[in-house]
Amino acid sequence: QVQLVESGGGLVQAGGSLRLSCALSGRTFATYAMAWFRQAPGKERELVAAVSRGGSSTTYADSVKGRFTISREKAEDTVYLQMNSLKPEDTAVYYCAADQNWFNIVTPSRVSYWGKGALVTVAS
Repeated sequence: QVQLVESGGGLVQAGGSLRLSCALSGRTFATYAMAWFRQAPGKERELVAAVSRGGSSTTYADSVKGRFTISREKAEDTVYLQMNSLKPEDTAVYYCAADQNWFNIVTPSRVSYWGKGALVTVAS
């Protein structure tokens, strides 16, 4: 059974930076595509960024392109989301996700495993 544990959320001023981390345990990290989703109050969960199993392919929501970077570290079984130039509209609970299928990892209803979420609050 895959377990995902996020860390790194918190309160930051607009224009600041945060880095989220998500550690995978229970299965072989290299066999899972990984992603970050977010959900703001009253809104649906949306894909922020995803990275393929080998790390060679990534995809980003238009709203975060050029500001956020997803990466994975095989030696640590961890995926990261570096968030720069944060805006108040980035405020949300951020969820780590894992799936062995790329099509599934970019579709919230098809993701196999979820973390519990990390709250990111960006103050204006």
